Amino acid sequence: MHYRKRKYSLPGKDAAGNADFAPSAGDRAACEFLFFHDDRVITIHQEQLTLFDSIIEGGTVIDGTKAPRVRADIGITDDRIRAIGDLSAAQATQRIDARNKIVAPGFVDVHNHSDGWLLKKPHLLPKTTQGFTTEVLMADGISYAPVTPLTARDWMFYLKALNGLGLADYSGWESLEDYLNLLDGRTAQNVATHVPYANIRANVRGWGRGAVDDFQMRQIKAAITEGMAQGGVGLSTGLDYICQCFSTTDELADACTAMAAAGGLYVSHVRYKRGTLDGMREAVDIGRRAGVPVHISHLKGSDPQAVEEILEYLETARREVDLSFDVYPYSPGSTMLSYLVPYDVWEQGPIHAISKLADPVIRERAEVGLKNYKLPLDEIHIAWTHSKENSRHQGKPLDEYVAETGKPAAEALMDLLIEERLGVLLVFNEGDDRHIEPILQHDLYMMGTDGIYCEDGPVHPRMYGSAPRLLGPLVRDRKLFSLEESVYKLAGYPAQRFGLVNRGELREGFYADVVVFDAETVTDHATFKDPRQLSTGIEHVLVNGVPIIADGVAVDQTPETVPGRYLKFHRDD
Repeated sequence: MHYRKRKYSLPGKDAAGNADFAPSAGDRAACEFLFFHDDRVITIHQEQLTLFDSIIEGGTVIDGTKAPRVRADIGITDDRIRAIGDLSAAQATQRIDARNKIVAPGFVDVHNHSDGWLLKKPHLLPKTTQGFTTEVLMADGISYAPVTPLTARDWMFYLKALNGLGLADYSGWESLEDYLNLLDGRTAQNVATHVPYANIRANVRGWGRGAVDDFQMRQIKAAITEGMAQGGVGLSTGLDYICQCFSTTDELADACTAMAAAGGLYVSHVRYKRGTLDGMREAVDIGRRAGVPVHISHLKGSDPQAVEEILEYLETARREVDLSFDVYPYSPGSTMLSYLVPYDVWEQGPIHAISKLADPVIRERAEVGLKNYKLPLDEIHIAWTHSKENSRHQGKPLDEYVAETGKPAAEALMDLLIEERLGVLLVFNEGDDRHIEPILQHDLYMMGTDGIYCEDGPVHPRMYGSAPRLLGPLVRDRKLFSLEESVYKLAGYPAQRFGLVNRGELREGFYADVVVFDAETVTDHATFKDPRQLSTGIEHVLVNGVPIIADGVAVDQTPETVPGRYLKFHRDD
């Protein structure tokens, strides 16, 4: 690569002799060395100019496009990459030694549950030590916005098990933009957002199973349009969760037409309880009818036959719609205990659900449901409880907990939900991680950690180890695919898919979201027994040109230097 040439007047004077003239930061960063003054060409040696804020030197650059790696330095000024090439003679305020390391674009997590914790904990170290520079929030159609004064309390109550925000944390926000503005410039990472469907449906229709009428659909579409105008990347649904579990295929297809003109994605946790393939078919049908791209959340199969069927259907589906999907590199999953209750519990909202959980009819149906799902209670453990009183059960398998209560399984679990006011998180330990590998190898796959952060308790290790697990054990050791392909799946592909402008690649003019890692040592350490272990091998992370991880350690930030931004779909504002 070569420096671009540009003509300046001599620093200190312009062509008219004005003494206060100097090249702009952008011009300095462009690596120009010839200046013209009084028709004389004057060579300014590189070392006489402060060209960059930072130079990442000596690294092997994998640019996020799947192109072959190259040896190059990267020069950063302000929040942008200004030069890529041989910058050995250039000056910089700081130099980052990347010799024998990989330099890659910052990773993008397209499915997570960081929404609430980022309000309370601006630097989520379990994520930044994996190299994630951007979080796409509000997955599964459920989040903290948009809300109304009538629904806000219910959402705080319902989401307790995922993010731990309480009513005391609610400051009166209502729209997506209100909420994201609370994070803009106040987090270590960038944030983008889905438009969560359950929030909109609850605002317009309420919590129950009744059909959406024409007037309500117009309101829903207006809310989706507003969410897209505020920067949303698309509409997210979680069709096994509250409120949206009552939505029909026709309703969802109609709602999605509101974002077709903007190119928004239909992003769905499909109806997995009815079967993965049936859920996928519905998502594809919705996308085809609405004319929108489709993205399926945390797609995986429980056994080799299920995986083969999923892979076969993906080839059919991609001919019908513009399709992609995410998943984390583990077979076991995690969710709220309330996921297991009958849908009828939610008809009057989360707060009223407490009384319904005591209903003998609901409990009988829950017992039947547990048997029909054939859930292995010995392979599901309690990861977190809201109260300190029940925290002694954290890490305990459900069969052991149920046996201690002396009650039938559904009764014991419904009682626990009542005691904890819905605040119970589970981790499912069943499954063989080898079943996930063919899914990861698919060209439509990108990373979504589905990470859930809690300050204590044995949470799912995906929160701490997803990206390094992919880069190390799966790519380096098991050679599932090339390192170039893995960086594309972690950065270039999700940034392109979710409309993150000038991000996801290492290219001059792009934002300086950069990760430096050791390909020989990068790995995860989090396990199901000890999940709170940070990954290693991610040595430097920069967000918008600002270091947030240096030599594997978090960089202290002041409120003025926190670099994260609110990113908007296909906009650079």
